[in-house]
Amino acid sequence: MNQVEIELSVLSRQCLERRIPNVEILSSEIATWESQRNQQKPSVYWGFKTKDARKKMQRLYPSI
Repeated sequence: MNQVEIELSVLSRQCLERRIPNVEILSSEIATWESQRNQQKPSVYWGFKTKDARKKMQRLYPSI
């Protein structure tokens, strides 16, 4: 999952889990959410290195 997918998921959970009556309100809601999100400067912490992940998930990704 890349950063864009993560942000879209967060947007969906935090802002879009309800019916929004029109495009103008949707735009306004997203702009407000985006502004707050940018001020927070969120980041993703991956608690493992690629090498560790490959070792842990070895059975899902067999060697070729």
